[in-house]
Amino acid sequence: MAYSKFNVFHWHIVDDPSFPYQSRTFPDLSGKGAFHPMTHIYRQSDVRSVISYARMRGIRVLPEFDSPGHTQSWGKGQSDLLTPCFRRGAPLGTFGPVNPALPSTYQFMASLFKEAASVFPDSYVHLGGDEVDLSCWSSNPSIRAFMQKMGFGVDFPKLETFYIEKLVNITSALNKTSVVWQEVFDNTFVLQHGSLSVVEVWKQGCYLCEVRRVAKAGLRVILASPWYLDLPGPTHNWARYYTVWPLAFKGTEEQKRLVIGGEVCLWGEYVDATNLAPRLWPRASAAAERLWSDEKQTSSVDRAFPRLQDFRCRLLRRGIPAEPLDVGHCRHEYQGV
Repeated sequence: MAYSKFNVFHWHIVDDPSFPYQSRTFPDLSGKGAFHPMTHIYRQSDVRSVISYARMRGIRVLPEFDSPGHTQSWGKGQSDLLTPCFRRGAPLGTFGPVNPALPSTYQFMASLFKEAASVFPDSYVHLGGDEVDLSCWSSNPSIRAFMQKMGFGVDFPKLETFYIEKLVNITSALNKTSVVWQEVFDNTFVLQHGSLSVVEVWKQGCYLCEVRRVAKAGLRVILASPWYLDLPGPTHNWARYYTVWPLAFKGTEEQKRLVIGGEVCLWGEYVDATNLAPRLWPRASAAAERLWSDEKQTSSVDRAFPRLQDFRCRLLRRGIPAEPLDVGHCRHEYQGV
């Protein structure tokens, strides 16, 4: 990351399959929710090592504790956190997103984020908010009764907004600025306290249309949509990541200044230690050059190619197995620098 001038490591540290972050406040989260409670966890000493290593290279570490969806692993170590799913009025024995109707949910979240704030010093925290399956909420009679009580009717995006607002208040009290995925904005989140100020745009389609809507609302934007390196497609065509223009939307200069950066994403469905580096590099470096370049002073793909090809060879010499851009070879590619 430092070689390519990336300066923020967005650490999506927990998800449905596993809760590897070892919490001292809630040790069962990793004890019961990690792939393995001893070998596949991030101890707090590991987290401190990553933060220190990153800091020495000018890189911030921004943690994400994604909820209310993507939380199946959380429920293994924290009872009554997830929503029981029903069918025809009877419990199925399965669970959906975090239960937003229980006061205990927010007591738990307040304690977890208080601990996380003491471990991760960055002033930003990512709250997630993406891909929430609403079917389990809609099946649960207690959730539906809570929504009627709150005046939400059957508007389940309003329920998610209610939940996220609670989390924003919790993290704001810890002097953290919240980042959320774009669904939170799309659910007509009302900005009340100024603590939610960054929306991450990740969906495909007209992503610049979404960037424009967010900026027009006065919120800061991180663009990730065009730089999902794990998506199927012409994976070797680095040019598709280079020819992105994040500011090519109709808006004022003030609105365009709200686009504070972009993010290269590499999710783990088809990536592990065996293919991480070559799938990431040097395609991520193409995105980095785009993000650090002035859009008004464009550089063509043809002009960028020899720079990126040379950079790939430098990565090889530094011991990073970056994949080739085209047929060819690097001289002395296995010698140290």
